[in-house]
Formats: sequence, structure tokens, C-alpha cells
Amino acid sequence: MDRPLKSPGLHALEETFQRQVETSRGEPAPTLQARLDRLRRLRAAVTENEARFEAAISADFGHRSTVETVIAETMLVLGEIKHAAKHLKHWMAPQKIPTTLQFAPAKNRLIPQPLGVVGIMAPWNYPLQLTLAPAVAAIAAGNSAIIKPSELVPRFAELLMEVIAKKFDATELAVTDIDEEIAKAFVALPFDHLIFTGSTRVGRLVAEAAGRNLTPVTLELGGKSPAIVDGSADIDEATRRIAYGKLLNAGQTCIAPDYALVPEASVQSFAMRLQGHMQHMYGTDPANPDYTSIISDRHYTRLERLVADAAAKGASIMQPAAPNDPDWKGKRKFPPTVIVDATPEMAVMQEEIFGPLLPVMGYRDAADPIAYINKHDRPLALYWFGTDSAARDEVLARTVSGGVTVNDCLFHFAQAYQPMGGVGASGTGAYHGEWGFKTLTKLKPVFYRSRLNRLADLYPPYGAKIARLEKLMRYLS
Repeated sequence: MDRPLKSPGLHALEETFQRQVETSRGEPAPTLQARLDRLRRLRAAVTENEARFEAAISADFGHRSTVETVIAETMLVLGEIKHAAKHLKHWMAPQKIPTTLQFAPAKNRLIPQPLGVVGIMAPWNYPLQLTLAPAVAAIAAGNSAIIKPSELVPRFAELLMEVIAKKFDATELAVTDIDEEIAKAFVALPFDHLIFTGSTRVGRLVAEAAGRNLTPVTLELGGKSPAIVDGSADIDEATRRIAYGKLLNAGQTCIAPDYALVPEASVQSFAMRLQGHMQHMYGTDPANPDYTSIISDRHYTRLERLVADAAAKGASIMQPAAPNDPDWKGKRKFPPTVIVDATPEMAVMQEEIFGPLLPVMGYRDAADPIAYINKHDRPLALYWFGTDSAARDEVLARTVSGGVTVNDCLFHFAQAYQPMGGVGASGTGAYHGEWGFKTLTKLKPVFYRSRLNRLADLYPPYGAKIARLEKLMRYLS
């Protein structure tokens, strides 16, 4: 029986991968100037098509705030490019490493080398930023890369493929089709490194598939990122900042605060002020252009289910309108929702929300938030609000998370000099800035033998000389 023919997209993927492998193995590492030129071309691809990217992303979402695309995607990508270009010469330089004393006057060096071919599997929620920020790291490190966008943003994916193809040869940087067959084939390719951003469930499948090829992976996943409001916090300030962190991109952010832990006596005040700030920022009209739509009907229905489950289990629901209101649902705008007196049994406290819902749980003792967080998977982000530095340091010392912002939300992600990555179920590995360069670089240790060193005394035949050398080595060890 004849085998079914491969789709054109799958054939193109395999051909592109093979060409990139052959190029990376057959040519020297790209020079500083070649890498800077690629970064320049990537910057041009973004700046020359900003309006087109904004329109494509908005169309894929149903509606996406242009301002959010600019500040959370375009500017972050351009910032990554600028930072890499500024520091690349230093990153690429061989590093002087001390030599163990008994081997002096030999010398050691760490020489950065590209890994080869990098695979980038991007999600839908920030499609421009989460495809091109890893690409910046790959280019800076001297690698070629293939990007697999999400199937939930087809207009964006088509545009990205067009734009990248105009600026890059396929042996440098390429974009694949987005169908399911491509996704399965993509993770099965023996990349030299694979970067995946998405859910923990899919991340496990990606890691399993990559493991068959011993492909190292960077997984930026998600989970339930808590916001701890300490008794010393200014409630009004905390709720305003949490409202912004929660509702940016309508909560469809992997590091959005997923739930709030608040002193019991302040829960009602917190919820009222939070709802007030949400309405001040986004109003109560679903036509508000600042408020982003939910990506699909399936995700909208999932959020409805979470709210209904919480209400059925005793939570109080605060919303400007019901989710099934045709004015909201017709635009896939989910009303900003505060879930008061949430409990661990509710689905909203067990699943990553990825939407504009914020459960609020009360606590009695300052140690309770730490205990609750440590009973669950380690989160991608943690937020702490307050002025008590001892309480803050206790939380920082006794919890483990991918990253932390103190007295605000999200902004640790935007720090070019800091790594971004998860821990445990929220991910593995890190990138951004120099961290991305190092993740996608082989730091090769090289030992340069000196003619003056007596290493030949280690060779047989052994005799009195080895005893003297052993005595010296033990003394120096």
C-alpha cells in the first residue's frame, strides 16, 4: 500500500530543517557583524509592519487593544533587539577562566559557540513577542531558528511567515505553517534546542517528545501565580495595580495574578476597591476599545464554567454584567469578574484561569499564604504587596517561583538584565537578554597547555617522580 503523501507544509518544514542543519554544521559560527545584521533585519521586519501586525492580532482575537499590542509586544521585542545588539560583542568574547594552580602556567578559556538549530513553539496570547523574543536570543547566539506560531492566530502566523521570508534566507530564520500535523512533526525534530511557551499540560508532551532526541528544552509554562496582600499593604494601591496586572490582555497572560490572598478582615474592602479600579480602567461598556476579547468561543465558555462552578460552591460573584449578556458575549468580551470567598475546592482555584477572573481568598495568619502556596505547584510568578520588609523577606525566602514583583505585577518580566523562566510545573530554563544568549550557546571549555608545565611527569613509567608530584598535588589541593 502506498504511503499517504506529506502535506506541502510538512515537506517544507523537513526541508527547511535539513537545510538549517547542513548550514550550521558546514559553516563557521556567524561573525559579530553577521549577527548584528540579522538583528537589524529583524528590527526592520517589526518596525516596517507594526500596523499590519496590530491589525492581524486584533482580527485573530476578535478585538485586541492596539495599545496593549504596542506596550506588551512591539516595544518589548524592539527592546530585546536593542539590548542584544548593544551587549553582543561582550557576550561573544571568550571568557578568561582561572587555572588550577598545579597546572600553571597553562590557561583556560570558555569559548561561546552556537548550538545549531533552534525550534521555537509560540503561544497565541502574545504572538509577536513570544515568537520573536526567543528568536532574538537564537540570532544573538549565532543559531538558525524555525518558528512554529499558534494555530489560534492564523492571520498573524500568515503575516509573520511573509515578513520573515522577505528579510531572511530560510537557512537563517523561517516560519512554519500552523496545522496540527506540523505541530506534531515539529516537536519530533532533533533540534539542538527547543523553546516552548504554553500550558503545563502541553509542556509535558513537548518535553517527552523532545526527550526522545535528547533535545534540551526551555519551557515557559504557567500555573497559578498568587498575589499576596500583606496586612501592611495600602489596599487601594494594591487593588489598582492588581487590577491592571489581571486585566491586561483580558487576563490572557501567563504571569497574570491568578488569585489574591488577603487578610480576612480586608476581603470585602479589597473586592470592592478592586471592582472599582477595574471599572475605572475599562468601564462597563463591552465596546470599550481598551478591553481585549477572549481568543475563542471555547475559552469564553470555559471561563463561564469556572464562574458558575464558583457560584454554585458558595462564592460571591462581582461583575458589571452577566457573561451571557449578548452585548458582551457577541464581542467575546468577558466581564471583569471578582470571585469573593473562593475556596480550594472550586475549579477556579485548581485550573490556570487565563482570563479576567480574580478569585479572592482570606487568610488569618501571616504564615497562611506561604503554607498554601507551598502545598501547590510552584508558580511562574508571585506578587507581594506591603511595607513590612521582614514579612516580605519571609515570603521571598520560604516560597519558590519563577519570578517576583514586589508592590506591583508583571514588571519583572520586562527587565532585560534579569532571566525569565519557571520552576517545576511552571517551566524549566530561562531566557531574555544575556540569559537567552547563554541558554542557546555552548560555552566550550578549552585548556591551553603550557610548555613549562610538568604534566609529562604524570606519564608512565612511574617511579620516584610520581611520588614527588603526588605530594605536590595533595599539598595544592
